Amino acid sequence: MLVTANWINDYLKNDVPADLQAELLTAAGFPLEGRDDLSDGEVRQDFEMTSNRGDCTCHIGLAREIAARTDNTLVLPDCSVEEIGPPVQDSVTVTNLENELCPLYTARVILGATVTSSPEWLKTKIENRGDIPRNAIVDATNFVLFEQGQPTHVFDLDKIVGNQIIVRRAKEGEKFLPLGEDAVELKLTSDDLVIADAEKPVALAGVKGGALASVTEDTTNLLIEAATFNPIVVREMSRRHKIASDSSFRFERGVSPTQVESSANRLAAILIDVGGGELCEGVVSDGNSLPEQITTSMRTAYCNERLGTELRNEQMVEYLQSVGFDATCADDTIACAVPYYRGDIHREIDLVEEIGRVYGFENFDIEESVEVRVPPSGGEAEGRQTILNSLAGMGFIECVTHSLISTNAANHFLLDGQSPLTIDDDRATAEPALRPSIIPSLLTVRKHNEDNGVKNVQLAELGSVFVVESDEHCERTELGILLEANEGDGIGKLRGVVNRVCSILSGKSDVEVIPCSAASWLDPGGRISVGGVAIGRIGRLSSTVQKDWDLPATFYVAQLHLGALLSAFPPEVQSHSLPTQPAIERDLSLIVHENILWCTLIETISSLSLENLEDILYVTTFRGKNIEEGKKSVTLRLRFRDEKRTLTHDEVNEPVSLAINALVKQCDAEIRST
Repeated sequence: MLVTANWINDYLKNDVPADLQAELLTAAGFPLEGRDDLSDGEVRQDFEMTSNRGDCTCHIGLAREIAARTDNTLVLPDCSVEEIGPPVQDSVTVTNLENELCPLYTARVILGATVTSSPEWLKTKIENRGDIPRNAIVDATNFVLFEQGQPTHVFDLDKIVGNQIIVRRAKEGEKFLPLGEDAVELKLTSDDLVIADAEKPVALAGVKGGALASVTEDTTNLLIEAATFNPIVVREMSRRHKIASDSSFRFERGVSPTQVESSANRLAAILIDVGGGELCEGVVSDGNSLPEQITTSMRTAYCNERLGTELRNEQMVEYLQSVGFDATCADDTIACAVPYYRGDIHREIDLVEEIGRVYGFENFDIEESVEVRVPPSGGEAEGRQTILNSLAGMGFIECVTHSLISTNAANHFLLDGQSPLTIDDDRATAEPALRPSIIPSLLTVRKHNEDNGVKNVQLAELGSVFVVESDEHCERTELGILLEANEGDGIGKLRGVVNRVCSILSGKSDVEVIPCSAASWLDPGGRISVGGVAIGRIGRLSSTVQKDWDLPATFYVAQLHLGALLSAFPPEVQSHSLPTQPAIERDLSLIVHENILWCTLIETISSLSLENLEDILYVTTFRGKNIEEGKKSVTLRLRFRDEKRTLTHDEVNEPVSLAINALVKQCDAEIRST
């Protein structure tokens, strides 16, 4: 924000050099961004302004900050005014139809004014700040804006049809011509807030005045607008119509209704001084009652603890009073009445920040060294990242999707006794259900890619899922995995992914899949367990669900509920030396009935306790030519090893024969080859 050094000094008892102003304001949280030394000796400076400090978007606000950090005194201008004209109600009426968007609108009237060039003092103030002088009326409104931080506007009263001011929403498609030489007529919407007369909009509220009621050289009667508007509606209008103004800059940061009257009086006095005329008696206004003053408190011990200081109670009170707070201290607690221009102060910590600013951040002790403690490895966050990194290495794309889905999509993924958890919000009428599974979200992503020509993507997401079970809300952490069965054995590939994930999190290799028909969205499907504990499901997506998402291919999915495993990450893993002796492997191809499970084959062989048997490995499953319907060919691998010596093939022939005999008798298997 642009200010000039002499203008700031107008409100200080003792002048402060421009360099010191810049130093003090930078320390107070308003960094200097630029400086221009003008030909008349004045210094124009540009200070950064945060969105919460609307009180400092003017020269008085910055002068107050400077006075608080020095032994200076803030000197406020006289805002008194003499009313010698007829009652203002005889000249204009004000109707505010939008009190929420315009908390207060006021109007004053000056009759018999003359529009002339600005006097030298006013013209110099405007020019030195970097603006172009227009005439005494316009320059006076800008002067009050930059002095007080209160935007105002002056209309030609004789151009206000019906002598009525109406604060209302614009009509859809209504036209408005803003001020400015190159201004283009705007097409308004019902989201816009306007100041209108009996026929038309005469201003875009808080953003820009209108050309049709503007002050010209022929103007004699003035209507002074001083109001405050909702920051959000001003910001939205400014962005929508691509109009940024000094007024919108300040209204977007908040202007208190409490400052409207004094600022209007200040402008009226200056207008009469530079243009003559008579100020009508009274003010016409409409809006809400003035807001009650904000009060808050702060414990002095808490302040010193947070700041790392040893300030006395009296110092804290003095610091707060220096920036306008009505502060008193009793029982080591400071009670404060917050000044109207500080709408950003509501909590105890806000007062702590104020004391820190006035005390001076440069006065805080700085530790030359920083203690660094290496946190212990592990934890849920590391477990999550480890799993996601592993999936990325296996070619999966991590998704981050919205938790809300349609009720129809949610119903597909519920077990018996479960119901979807929904939210009551008008904005979520199409998708009101919190997802009971990650899978519907992944299917939606897969469908979006399919529609855009991207095929064969492997997707995964780690997130929260929600259901209502036994009238209680249940939330779990789920890993959803989706891949397309377009090459080879889809379920085998997915099983390998699940095994890897479970191994990383649990450190165990005993991952089992037990057929289960409870999940209607899987056909067929099975329950995944690790160390005998069920943690999820795996299977082929049912044709019903596949059709609902209009996906042509066959998909395999897995759902792993990882909450317990993630919280215990990393697992305790026992390391073993690599074997020093070679192994002998024998492959067995068995023709068995479809209902024979892999775990049954494993249990049959394991129960024999075969000598030197190290592992039983799955190789493949085949169905088709030369295999009788209702049966399948399963190939497994037996691995034998002695830790101390090399085995011979003759030594493994007998245990292999024992395994074959057991499989034939107990599983009704037919041996294809060995």
